[in-house]
Amino acid sequence: MAKKSTGKENGGFALPPENYKLIAIGFAIIVTGFLLMLGGRSESPEVFSEKIFSFRRITLAPIVVLAGFVFEIWAIMRKPRNKKE
Repeated sequence: MAKKSTGKENGGFALPPENYKLIAIGFAIIVTGFLLMLGGRSESPEVFSEKIFSFRRITLAPIVVLAGFVFEIWAIMRKPRNKKE
């Protein structure tokens, strides 16, 4: 019969520590994507700047953010590796 996890082997947390490390990495990926979206303002409010339509802001940054969210889901759903006892 399968053992039920009570959380006591993880110190009372819902996930093992390696999952929390992966969640922190996923959060860093998401923050990096948002940082890639920054910038592109013009020097003067009367002048339109085409810098906001760069590849980095329109394509790369949303892909990085989406990859970060997918990584977060994987990090939460990942089963811990079985330790040989």
